[in-house]
Amino acid sequence: MQLEVGKIYDGIVKGIAQYGAFVEVKGAGTGMVHISEIANSFVKDVKDYLHENQQVKVKVLNVSEDGKISLSIKKASENEEEQLKPAKRTERKSNVWEPKKKPPVTELGFEEMLTRFKQNSEEKICALKRSTERKNGSRRK
Repeated sequence: MQLEVGKIYDGIVKGIAQYGAFVEVKGAGTGMVHISEIANSFVKDVKDYLHENQQVKVKVLNVSEDGKISLSIKKASENEEEQLKPAKRTERKSNVWEPKKKPPVTELGFEEMLTRFKQNSEEKICALKRSTERKNGSRRK
C-alpha cells in the first residue's frame, strides 16, 4: 500500500527513542513521529505519552525519495478530542531535594534554647583555646 501525504492512518508504536517514536502503518511500513509532533503541549519525555504496541492515529507529513516516512500524531488528532495526555508514572523522582530525616521537634522554650547555645559555645571556645595553646607550646608567664 502506498501512503498519501495528508491522509490519516491507524498505526502501532513499534519503538520509542529519545527524539520520537517509530510507528508501523499496516501494509505501508514504519515511519517516525518526531517528539515535536506527539502532542500540542511540550513533550520532555516520549515515554510520558506513548508506550510500545500502543495504537495511534497518524497523519503522513512527508515521504522522502529514499523512503523515509514522517508522521504526526498531533496533526492527526487536531479535529478529534483524543489529544494525547501524559500518563502518570510513579517511577519518576521529583527534582526537589527533601531531607532524609526531619529534624527533631523540641519543646524547649526560647530561654532554655538560648542557655544551651551559650553553654555549648563556651565549651567549644574553651576546647579551641586549649588545643591552640598546646600547639603553641603554652608560654605562660
